[in-house]
Amino acid sequence: MNERLAETPNTEELWSGLTPSAIGSVSRYDAWRLEIERSRVAPSIREKITDPVYSLKNLFSSWERLVRRMESDWQLAGQYPISAYINDLDARDQLQIAMGTLTDEARARLSALLATLDARFVQGSVPDEEGELRPWLKPSSGEEPHGFWLRKPRNHPW
Repeated sequence: MNERLAETPNTEELWSGLTPSAIGSVSRYDAWRLEIERSRVAPSIREKITDPVYSLKNLFSSWERLVRRMESDWQLAGQYPISAYINDLDARDQLQIAMGTLTDEARARLSALLATLDARFVQGSVPDEEGELRPWLKPSSGEEPHGFWLRKPRNHPW
């Protein structure tokens, strides 16, 4: 992958400026998420997992990377399979859930970036009115596709 596109400058900038109070709120979400992830593995592996794969920062980074890929017209040194797109849409769904668990201060600080990334996603995508991607796009929650799941990149690599 192109290293420049792997970067998430907006997420990094936001995290570097979080207040101790906001960091505490994010840490509580991450601790909750860590327990979920640890509960899904064998005890011998559980002890070795110290950070959640789906931490709040990682979820923001995933969403930002997708937006940057779309904005670059998929200038990657490799492939971006539709399964990666599904994972990124799942990350966005998890962000929605996570935002509801945060304190007002933390939510206010993170909401601006989320709104900006969402707007950039919408700008780089179009409604999938023909249902071209619908056979593959199924939220992991088991719900019917909704919101961002009903959009497809203007130019996609599949």
